[in-house]
Amino acid sequence: MAADGHRGDQDKGWQEVIVTRTHLFTIPGFSKRNGFCRSKSADWFRSHGLDWRSFIKHGIEADVLEATGDGLAIALVKWARQCEAMKNADGDSTGG
Repeated sequence: MAADGHRGDQDKGWQEVIVTRTHLFTIPGFSKRNGFCRSKSADWFRSHGLDWRSFIKHGIEADVLEATGDGLAIALVKWARQCEAMKNADGDSTGG
């Protein structure tokens, strides 16, 4: 939370998103099939000091992925936000 009492995501005009394994395994456009590879993703999490098992069970806050500065992580966050926006537009408030 910023010193002014607002979260950064509020300043950017979006609601904070929890990126889930559903997002990870459905992101389009990076290979012939949708989604990122499970084993390479687990390696990526370890190389960035992030807990893969916790991610699989609970997801991870978008800003944690963005803080890595990694282009694929940023693309995944963008995909997660698009998915959540589509759910909200459809009136579905369940998480992914």
